[in-house]
Amino acid sequence: MSRDLHMRGARAVGVSLVALLAAMLSGVACGKALAPPSPNGSERFSVVSNGQKVGHVIATRRGRSVEVDYFESNNGRGPKFREQFTLDDRGLPIAGVTRGTGGMDEPIREQFSRRSGLAKWRTLNDAGSARPAGAAIYVAGEYSPWATALYARAALQSPGQRIAALPGGELSVERLREVEVDAGGTRRRVTAYALWGLGSAPSVVLLDPDGRLFAAPAFFRVTVPEGLESQATALEALSAQLTAEYAARLASALVHRPPGPIYLRNVRVFDSGQRTVSPPQTVVIHERRIAGLRAEADPVPAGATVIDGGGGTLLPGLHDMHSHLGSVWTGLLHVASGVTSIRDLGNSNRALADLTRRIERGEVIGPRVTALGFIEGRSPFSTRSDFVVGGAEAALDSVRWYADRGYTGIKIYNSFNPDWVAPVAAEAHRLGLRVSGHVPAFMSSERAIRDGYDEINHINQLMLSLVIDVPRDDTRTTFRFTALGERVGGLDLQSEPVQRLIGLMQERGTTLDTTLAIFQMLFLAAPGKASPSDAAWLSHMPGPLQRQRMKSQLAIEPQQRERYAAAWRKMLEMTKLLHDRGIRLLPGTDEAAGFMLHSELEAYVAAGIAPAEVLQMATLGSARYLRRDAELGSIERGKLADLLLVDGDPTQDIGAVRKVRMVVKGGDLLFPAEIFERMGIRPFALAPRIEPPRQPALP
Repeated sequence: MSRDLHMRGARAVGVSLVALLAAMLSGVACGKALAPPSPNGSERFSVVSNGQKVGHVIATRRGRSVEVDYFESNNGRGPKFREQFTLDDRGLPIAGVTRGTGGMDEPIREQFSRRSGLAKWRTLNDAGSARPAGAAIYVAGEYSPWATALYARAALQSPGQRIAALPGGELSVERLREVEVDAGGTRRRVTAYALWGLGSAPSVVLLDPDGRLFAAPAFFRVTVPEGLESQATALEALSAQLTAEYAARLASALVHRPPGPIYLRNVRVFDSGQRTVSPPQTVVIHERRIAGLRAEADPVPAGATVIDGGGGTLLPGLHDMHSHLGSVWTGLLHVASGVTSIRDLGNSNRALADLTRRIERGEVIGPRVTALGFIEGRSPFSTRSDFVVGGAEAALDSVRWYADRGYTGIKIYNSFNPDWVAPVAAEAHRLGLRVSGHVPAFMSSERAIRDGYDEINHINQLMLSLVIDVPRDDTRTTFRFTALGERVGGLDLQSEPVQRLIGLMQERGTTLDTTLAIFQMLFLAAPGKASPSDAAWLSHMPGPLQRQRMKSQLAIEPQQRERYAAAWRKMLEMTKLLHDRGIRLLPGTDEAAGFMLHSELEAYVAAGIAPAEVLQMATLGSARYLRRDAELGSIERGKLADLLLVDGDPTQDIGAVRKVRMVVKGGDLLFPAEIFERMGIRPFALAPRIEPPRQPALP
C-alpha cells in the first residue's frame, strides 16, 4: 500500500509545475547545454522489482513529438498511462497530454500547453494558467520515469541548475558523481543526479552524457534499459550507495553532539505510564542516556549545555508500527517528525539490512528499526519480494531463514495460500516469531486468527471478510480497498459475525495494526481537495507533492463519495469498539514518513480515544509490544535518550505533536526546522534556544 514520501538531500527547494513549464515556455537557453533528442527512434526500458520485470517505459520520438507508454503491474496495481509531448529546440516540452490510470486505478486526464509565454493546464483535479517571468517547466500530476529525466534535464540547463515549476514550486538538481556501469558487457559512463522538488525527498536519476535517461531507481523497483534487466540489482545498490554518501554529508551538518551533559530545562514531561504531564522541570542527558529528572530550580553545573524548552512538552520518541524504510530520506523524515523507532513490515532484506547498519553506525540519520520477514505466495498478482513462494515447504524454509537471522516476526501477504497459514504459523511460533500479515485472498480474518495470526495488518484486512463473499471474492487487486469503501458503511457492528470476531480476538490476544490514516486519505481525498489526514502538513510540502495528493486516490465516482465517507466513519467506530473491548491497537502508517503518523494519532482521537492514551500507544505501548520497553518508551533515568520536544500540550490537543522543536535520538540532537529547510519543506516549529556551556570559575 505504501506511497512513501521519499528522498531529498542538502539544500532542497519546494517544487511545482510552475518551474518546469517556465523553462519550456521561455525557451531561454542557459545553464549546461545538452544535445537535443534525436528526431526519430525509441528508448525502451524495463521496470524491474526484485529481479522480475513488472512493467515497461517506451518513449517513441517522431520529430518534435514524443509518446511515452508507461505500464507497471505489481501487487495487483500500478500506473498505466501514456504521455505525449511536443518539444522545443532544447528538447523541453511546450505541450503535453497524459491519459490512463494511476497506481490505484484512478483515472488520469491531463493536458498542458504554452503559447506566446502563456502556460495553461487542465486535469481532472485542477486547471490554471501562468505567465512566468523567467524559465519554468510544467510538472505533471502523474509522470513516468522518462519524464523525471526530462525534469532533471530542464533544471540542468537552467542557471544555478534550478528552475521554477508550474503550477508552483521549484526544481533543482545536484550532481552526485559520474559512475561507470555495466551495459551488457560494455562499460558506460553515466552521471547520477539528485532531483529535488518533486516530493518530500530527492529522486535519483542516472543520465547519459547527452542528458537522456539511463536508469531511475525508486522504492522496490528500478527502471533500466531493455536488455539490462540483469543489472537492476547492481544499479539499485549503486543508487543506495550514492544516496547514502550524499546523506552522510548532510548528517554531519545536522547532528549536534554538545560536550558534557545536556540540561533540557523548562519542559513538561509526559509520563507515558501514567498518561500525565508534569509541571516544568529539567531533564539531564549524558551521552546516549537520560541521566536524571531534576527540579527546575536545581543548579546547572559548569560545562553543561543548557537548552530552554520554553515550557513545551517532552515526549518519549514516537513509534511507527507499520513502515517501509524506502531510503535514507525516509529515515530522515521519520526522525525529523519525532519518530525515533519504526517497525518495517516489508522490504528488500538486503537493502534494509544495509540501511539499518548505516543508521546504527551513525553514518546517516534514521530511526531504530525492527524488521519483520515478508513472505508472499506466487500468483499473477504477487508483490515482488525476497520470498515469493510456490509451496508450503518453501514457505516453511523462509520462516526458518528469518528466524536464523534474528527477525522477530513474519508478515504473510495477499497471494499466500490459506492452507499454508496454519503450518507456517506453527513453525514461526516454535521458533519464537510472531505471525502477522494481510489476510490472504479467499480466506477470512476469523480463519486467519484461528490458524495462528497474532496480528492483522490494516483495519481493512480485518473488516473485509465481513462484507465480501469468502472464498469467492478476490482481494489481490484494488478490490480490497473499493469493496470496503462501497460496503462497510452499512455494517452493523453489533451483528453476530462482528461480535464473534472481536470475541475471538479477545480470546487469542490478537493485535490490530490499524493504518487508519491511509484509508482516510484513500477514501476522502477528492479532485482538488486533500484528505483531512493531509490537511495539517501538506501545505508545508513542495508544490508537486501537494498537487499529487489533492486528487482522488481511488477510482471513486461522485455518487459514491458518501458511501466512502460512511465507510471511513465505520472504521473509526470499529477502532473505538476494539479499543473499548481491550484489543491492542498499534498506530502505524504504511505511508508518508513521519507526517502520517501524526495523522494516525489524530485519527485515533477522532475515533474517541483520549489523546493521552493515544500518546501512550505510540510510545510505551509500542515499545512494550516490541519488547524494548526496558530501554525505550518512557522518560526515566537510565533509558536511552530518544525524545521529542513539542510546542504545546498534545495531551490536550493531539495536533501539537506536529510542532516538533527538537528531537533527541540516542543523545544526538536534531532540529527539525534545520532539517526541513534543507529539504525544501516549510518547518512546523522553531528550534529551542541553546546556551553554550559555562566554563568553571578560575581558582
